[in-house]
Amino acid sequence: KPLDLGADIVMHSITKYINGHADVVGGVIIVKEEELYKKVRGSMIYLGGNMDPHQAFLTHRGLKTLSIRMEKAEESAMIVAEYLEKHPKVDWVLYPGLKSHPQHELAKKQMSGFSSMISFGLKGGFEAGKTMMDNVHLALLAVSLGGVETLIQHPASMTHAGISKENKTKAGITDELVRYSVGIQDVEDIINDLKNALIKV
Repeated sequence: KPLDLGADIVMHSITKYINGHADVVGGVIIVKEEELYKKVRGSMIYLGGNMDPHQAFLTHRGLKTLSIRMEKAEESAMIVAEYLEKHPKVDWVLYPGLKSHPQHELAKKQMSGFSSMISFGLKGGFEAGKTMMDNVHLALLAVSLGGVETLIQHPASMTHAGISKENKTKAGITDELVRYSVGIQDVEDIINDLKNALIKV
C-alpha cells in the first residue's frame, strides 16, 4: 500500500496481475490529494488516456479472481524459490519471501505477500541460460509477468541481446540471470518443468 508508506502517486500496470490474463494493455494512476488528482485528471483528458469498453470488461473480469490468483501464485512461488535455492546448478536466487533475500525483513513489513516474480542465476552463465530457454515446456518464453501462465526469460540472450556488455552490467543484466514469473499451474508441474530443463543445462 504505497500511499500508506508515503507515496503521493501510485501507478499500477493493469496489464499484469490486475487483469491477470495477458490480454489487456492498461494502467491506473492513484493519488493521495485532491489537488494532485485534478492535475493528473487534466493531463489524462488532454492525452486521451481512457480504456476502451472491451478492455474495461476484461479488466473487470480479472479483478474477480485477483485475490485467489495472487494467493496461488505466491504460494507456488515460495515453493519454486526454495527449490531453486537448493539446486546445484543455480548460483543464486532473489525472491523477497526467502530469508536469504537482503531485504526480506523490509518486505515482511511492507507487503502482505511476496508476489510471484523470481530472479535466479545459473552457474553455467550465458550458454546455460540459452539451453534452459530451449528446454522448458510448461513455462512460456515471454517478457511479461503476473498472468495465469508461468513465464520465463533469459534477458542476456533475449530482451537485452543487442545491448553492449557494459550497459547490461550497469543495468544489472548478467549473463546468468533468468527472470521467472510463477503462474497458477500445479506447482508440481512447474517444478518438474524446471527440473527437466535444468538437467540439460
